[in-house]
Amino acid sequence: MTPLLESASRSSATRIILVGRNRAGYWVALEQGGFFGGLFVNRAHAMKYALLKNGGHPESIIEVTREIELEFCSSS
Repeated sequence: MTPLLESASRSSATRIILVGRNRAGYWVALEQGGFFGGLFVNRAHAMKYALLKNGGHPESIIEVTREIELEFCSSS
């Protein structure tokens, strides 16, 4: 398989998104591998983002009861 085809197959795979609250009470949607995520004021917005980012697969969204945090990394 060529690298181009490998990249295409990885990007089309359904991503697992974790949804839960952080310690400040905000809602977090976080891709399981930490590749992307978002911070939201309510559950509905976090779920909408998760569905958008995983291609509309509600079965691959996991709502967690433990606190989850969205970490920001700088590229410098």
